[in-house]
Amino acid sequence: MKAFFFYLINNMLRKIRIAFATAFFMALTLLFLDFTGSVHAYLGWCAKIQLVPALLASFSIAVLCTIFLTLVFGRIYCSTICPLGIFQDIVYAIKKKIRKKEQFEYKKQSKAIIAVRYSLLVLFILPIVLGLSGRGIVMFLDPYSAFGRIASLILGPFYKFGNNLLAGFAERIDSYAFYSTDILLKGSFVLAIAILTLAAIIVFAYKSGRGYCNTICPVGTFLGLLTKYAFIKPRLDNSKCGLCALCVKNCKASCIDIVTGKIDSSRCVSCFNCLSVCRKNAITYSRPLKTKLSNEKEPELQAESLSEKGLSKRNMLSGSALILLSSALDLQAHRPADGGLAELVNKKSPNRTKPLVPAGAGSFKNFHDKCTGCQLCASVCPNQVLSPVKTKPVMSFERGYCRPECVKCSEVCPTGAIKPVTRAEKSSTQIGYAIWNPNLCIVNADKVVCDLCSRKCPTAAITMISQNANDQTSPKIPMIDTERCIGCGACEHLCPSRPQSAIYVEGIEIHRAI
Repeated sequence: MKAFFFYLINNMLRKIRIAFATAFFMALTLLFLDFTGSVHAYLGWCAKIQLVPALLASFSIAVLCTIFLTLVFGRIYCSTICPLGIFQDIVYAIKKKIRKKEQFEYKKQSKAIIAVRYSLLVLFILPIVLGLSGRGIVMFLDPYSAFGRIASLILGPFYKFGNNLLAGFAERIDSYAFYSTDILLKGSFVLAIAILTLAAIIVFAYKSGRGYCNTICPVGTFLGLLTKYAFIKPRLDNSKCGLCALCVKNCKASCIDIVTGKIDSSRCVSCFNCLSVCRKNAITYSRPLKTKLSNEKEPELQAESLSEKGLSKRNMLSGSALILLSSALDLQAHRPADGGLAELVNKKSPNRTKPLVPAGAGSFKNFHDKCTGCQLCASVCPNQVLSPVKTKPVMSFERGYCRPECVKCSEVCPTGAIKPVTRAEKSSTQIGYAIWNPNLCIVNADKVVCDLCSRKCPTAAITMISQNANDQTSPKIPMIDTERCIGCGACEHLCPSRPQSAIYVEGIEIHRAI
């Protein structure tokens, strides 16, 4: 009866963990795929409790809760809350399905690559301490940001493509439950980083389960240090062990050595796989065992073996090729302009002396010091002003302009790179100012009347004046009041000049209220 009770508890722990992990993974994936911004009002907290974003945003409650949970229950953060860790579990589960019928031979506990783990941890911590988290390797090794780039840049286009198919079908039946959105594949450098990260994660997970977590990921290394002192964690009682090696076979972290009766707690992610398969209740998730572990002899192992024959390279190569091919396709529909009589030349971004950063960032320095490039703000931007051209989102007005009433990027940023602002605060925050280029303006170049920039300016910062002050009938040209301009980019986006706008926005280093 007692054995059955322990078996039931052990299996329940694993199922509970899987349920929570599934919920977190789906919620975080949806955050990066949702381009409407409606999901963030309900699930945005899932991003803000991630360890590195919470640390950068000074969300001390989330950081302290993570540390407390780790010191009490072990690395349940890595197995339940971290999306990149959960993704590795999915790959590992697929591997087990593929190789289910293969024979295994026993393999001793793998050795931790301590030099690599702690070197990367030091290189990861230094930029955070110096306040330069967005300028070091933090943005590349932060598991949350890495997963964000994978979800938004690789899965995002497929999600939007599916949405557009549904929108087209809904339109045919006079339904507007869905609406089409443009699918942009830009930023080859950051896309390449996302693909390489995905490939590395898949290789590590397929070959060694949580190998990436316990070798590369600095968050896993940090939490592993705390787990050494965890009050409750998986423990192996050598006196009960039947040496069947099922726990070793199912341990995704390769941290169990049944010969010596030890579990490397710094690498254990508390997945509870070992608990669910142990038939002798030799492994318990408990406080320190009172009985001493017997390490006198090194017994021979019984029949079930744990040998892993090589990785299926064909499956890996074909999968990677499929991802590369799909990412290279331009899914955006090309729509003719002017009733199909002429093709409208696409706009090109101007060469700004100083780049733009969203209202709420406060300054160019704050944005780049705290942004880890997770691309969540770019995913939710309704006018595609923020785009993943580089490792960090870049503001540009080819697709739309930054509406003064839109504050979605400030609502979703988990690191504090863009702090929350109200609509009133954004409408009165200057992030840049407009500059007029007379050589590109169609009033001068084509001798036509145009006052589009003045009519569409939401702050009335542009006034049309006569080109010749002594001749009121002379063509009207724009005059810009830089004290009223907030840098929203409406004038740049709507300017009919091609390929570059005759009026563009120049960024300022420190934002100011007007």
